[in-house]
Amino acid sequence: MSNLVKEFNDYRSKMNEKLLADNNKIVKRIFNLDTNAYAEGVLDVKTKELLGLVASAVLRCDDCVKYHLENCHKEGISKEEMMEAMGIATLVGGTIVVPHLRRAYEFWEELETLNLNNN
Repeated sequence: MSNLVKEFNDYRSKMNEKLLADNNKIVKRIFNLDTNAYAEGVLDVKTKELLGLVASAVLRCDDCVKYHLENCHKEGISKEEMMEAMGIATLVGGTIVVPHLRRAYEFWEELETLNLNNN
């Protein structure tokens, strides 16, 4: 696995375990709400992940962008679909989103490399 993707996933998993082990009811409910919000519903999972990606980019949360990029990749979203969504995010968020767009593009390339190496 690529270092960029592996480091992100390892850190996220480790810290999520610690946060959930702390047994804070509010944190657990927020995590549960987040998980359930992206489940299949009236909107399909792909659409929800793209919405999450755009919102995360506009809010300039690189961790959230990476999370949604990986889920978009798992859902079979193409690079073209991802880039169109990120284009909209950049339009909505303005040029301040460009550095996040760069990091998102780099992370997507890593996800594609992983996919090629696993086939």
